[in-house]
Amino acid sequence: MYEWNEMVQLMVDWVDANITETASLLKMSEQLGYSPYYCSRQFNELTGMTLRDYIWTRKISRAALELRDTDERVLDIAVKYGFSSQESFTRAFVKAFRVTPAAYRKAPRPIPLAIRQEVFSPYHYYLTKERGKMSNSRVQPVEIKVEYIPAHKFIGIWDLDVQNYGSFWQNGHNCDEIAGVLDSMSNLALPGQLGQTAGWFYRDGQKGYLYGIPVALDYQGAIPDGMECKEIPESEYLVFFHPPFDYLKDNGAVMGAVEHTAWNFDPKSRGYEWDEDVKQDYQRHFPEGYGYAVLRPVKKL
Repeated sequence: MYEWNEMVQLMVDWVDANITETASLLKMSEQLGYSPYYCSRQFNELTGMTLRDYIWTRKISRAALELRDTDERVLDIAVKYGFSSQESFTRAFVKAFRVTPAAYRKAPRPIPLAIRQEVFSPYHYYLTKERGKMSNSRVQPVEIKVEYIPAHKFIGIWDLDVQNYGSFWQNGHNCDEIAGVLDSMSNLALPGQLGQTAGWFYRDGQKGYLYGIPVALDYQGAIPDGMECKEIPESEYLVFFHPPFDYLKDNGAVMGAVEHTAWNFDPKSRGYEWDEDVKQDYQRHFPEGYGYAVLRPVKKL
């Protein structure tokens, strides 16, 4: 049913793995076992963009990160990502971000980077596999530990009308734009954190959902359009954690186990109580690299 979702996701993987190479639709289609025509057509159908445009936006975005994070010459970065000259790279960069590569390197600012497309999820995986043939979930016992997070600022969006990740993006927030802009600010993330972060907040007895990036308390830089910047007080957090797992096979079970533990745990058993002054909880979701965690602020009894 979702064979092409899975196949287009393999195309996305191929693009990322060969991002500095000269893209060849024929070469990619041969490796995947489908004709170039069908590969191109299905990619456009599922992502809303042509494969050529996707490759271009990913290349220019990866080049932007190298401008920000390395001392490589602009010309060397341009050639690395397939541009024929520094001039053609500059034209493409200005078209994408409305700033020259030299100006961006000198003063990095939030820009709309192209994020990796995701069209094949655990939901699709579940529907494409016969239940009897699916591997048993390998969910481990939820770990609980304490972590201190210093006072910091959080740049992002707080939406009181939704309470989960899926509903957040269905409530008028553009995932590609928001995640792309925040990705350009990843170098500013609070040390020890994962960068882009989601979670829940509480206001006047209501629970909402947030998405953004934690930065240092002394951050004085630009705030992207449509986002706010708020100070979050220091606190210890109870971290309800599951180690890295197979996203496609086990995501639902892992998230369910962690969140069930987090929402039903009595912190008094660890000598704490919930810290009502912080008023927001965090999620960390990076299945293959970190795992999944819910962080709830606490203070000692």
